[in-house]
Amino acid sequence: MLILMDINATEEQVRNACRRVEEMGYRPHPLPGATRTAIGITGNKGAVEADALSQLPGVAEVIPVSKPYKLASRDVKPENTVIRFANSDATIGGEELAIMAGPCGVESRDQLFRSAEAVARSGARFLRGGAYKPRTSPYAFQGLGEEGLEILAGAREQFGLLVVTEAIDHISLALIEQYADIIQIGARNMQNFALLKLAGQTRKPVLLKRGMSATLEELLMAAEYIMSEGNYNVILCERGIRTFADHSRNTLDVGIIPAVKRLTHLPILVDPSHASGKRDNVAPLARAGVAAGADGLIVEVHCDPDRALSDGAQSLYPAQFDAMMQNLRGIASLVGRSVHAPQTAGAAR
Repeated sequence: MLILMDINATEEQVRNACRRVEEMGYRPHPLPGATRTAIGITGNKGAVEADALSQLPGVAEVIPVSKPYKLASRDVKPENTVIRFANSDATIGGEELAIMAGPCGVESRDQLFRSAEAVARSGARFLRGGAYKPRTSPYAFQGLGEEGLEILAGAREQFGLLVVTEAIDHISLALIEQYADIIQIGARNMQNFALLKLAGQTRKPVLLKRGMSATLEELLMAAEYIMSEGNYNVILCERGIRTFADHSRNTLDVGIIPAVKRLTHLPILVDPSHASGKRDNVAPLARAGVAAGADGLIVEVHCDPDRALSDGAQSLYPAQFDAMMQNLRGIASLVGRSVHAPQTAGAAR
């Protein structure tokens, strides 16, 4: 069920409607829009008594929401969600493409700072890097943990980049909330519902990667877990799905981008690195994602990928990333988007 407030509804009328929903035993989710506020209702086992809500001052209409992902649906919020940050003018879901770049894993201060400097110089606004690495093999590099988070935070201060890094459990989630700007939930944890709920209880934006075999509805329902806990700043990410193809690590599902745009107000990024698994394929897939309407990219960049402790084969050299960014500026302009200008020498903090 969804309450649509009148265009001229006051903040007090919105609060009063939320109080009435709580009195009925449900949970209200006020979602401000461009012209009016919508209030999603969760926690109901059956039909909500619409008449008791439709007569409230400031309420324009009470309508049912048929989709199982109530809060993520465009039925609740027709306008695109644009995620903003208190300490930066960068956005996700706005006119400027959100470009997240950096190494797969934080290996050392020198390694991360060199990569951060390179991606910032090319125009990236977000620094990616794993302090915790869920790996297929228990003997592979698992990340530096809190030391890695401290290095990421230092790079943010040095280069003015917002930090996104992956949480793998409740312990890492609590630490990442302290150090990072965006919490990533990886493909392996897309349906770790306990972790999704905990991420929903934070107030940091959450980057949710599509599982390797997940449908679009399963992805949106995972987002709903986060949003149902009160965190509405969710970013979806297409990172390739597992198919019968053997020419790439995964298969990038470009078609999910317009489908997401049709069904949900949440922004969606593309991860061309994991989708291909091969360095030479990353830039073409990145271009395809932007052309299809993605709100940004998350790309692996390493200053010495041949010596990387994880995913070196799919990591771009800084020069390759810079060339890709130059090409993306032309494509972005054709689809009504832009890419942040490269930094001049000395522009980093």
